[in-house]
Amino acid sequence: MSIQTRRIQFTYEDYLLFPEDGRRHELIDGDHFMTPAPSTRHQKIVGNLARFLGDHVALTKAGEVFVSPTDVVLSDLDVVQPDLLFVCAARASIITEKNIQGPPDFVIEIISETSRKTDETIKRKLYERYGVREYWIVDPELETVDVHRLGERGCVRAAELSLEAGHAVETPLLPGLKLKLSDIFPKQ
Repeated sequence: MSIQTRRIQFTYEDYLLFPEDGRRHELIDGDHFMTPAPSTRHQKIVGNLARFLGDHVALTKAGEVFVSPTDVVLSDLDVVQPDLLFVCAARASIITEKNIQGPPDFVIEIISETSRKTDETIKRKLYERYGVREYWIVDPELETVDVHRLGERGCVRAAELSLEAGHAVETPLLPGLKLKLSDIFPKQ
């Protein structure tokens, strides 16, 4: 006699019942991912990026920028809360009162030791699968930004930038935006 184990898959309905406990709760392929509240350095980086992106988007009327926690419902089994996201004006219909219904155009995740594997591998593949056009992985420890863009052959690393090298980051989704990494990473 064989014993079969059944994998429990959570849905968006289950997700709505998760406690509001200061942790980030997400669903990827029905699996529950939870990370602790971010560090103050993480939050300073989020604030810097939100300010620069928000100012540029407001000036150009290119769309809207959102900061976590904002639910992005990709499917009934895939619900994430990116640190920052951008939805272009032409796709504003995916923005609802409660959440974002579909893939944003651009996502930024600031990684930590507890989220490194999830952000660098699992979420990168998830965002690729759903058609997120650009994904930045910001590493506060190494002070780097990895830029991944969706192309004909899937999601590819378009740039690996570092504060030490004096790089700046740009995206074709927001023409005219050029962020020096020294403006992103707070002085320690």
